[in-house]
Amino acid sequence: MDYTNFLANIAILVLSGFIGFAVISKVPNTLHTPLMSGTNAIHGIVVLGALVVLGTAESPGIPLQIISFVAIVFGTVNVIGGFVVTDRMLAMFKTRPTSAATDGKN
Repeated sequence: MDYTNFLANIAILVLSGFIGFAVISKVPNTLHTPLMSGTNAIHGIVVLGALVVLGTAESPGIPLQIISFVAIVFGTVNVIGGFVVTDRMLAMFKTRPTSAATDGKN
């Protein structure tokens, strides 16, 4: 096992977590929900990556299968959640039809 490559990957993961937190914490509240729903929908790349890794491995071991399964499940939940939140946000901007009973005109 190449520990130098492993440590570099861990360092990139930790630094990207800090950078992501710094960027998201600067977003105003009015833009936070649309931004997060969009990024959750983009999370489908994780699902695709896990499927590709699992499909191209010659003899995937149990740890690789478990990590891929967890990535697929979490990624799928994020994709579905992103679309649900986006749909609910867009529904807020739709005009509701007015009926005669609610207009006050009888």
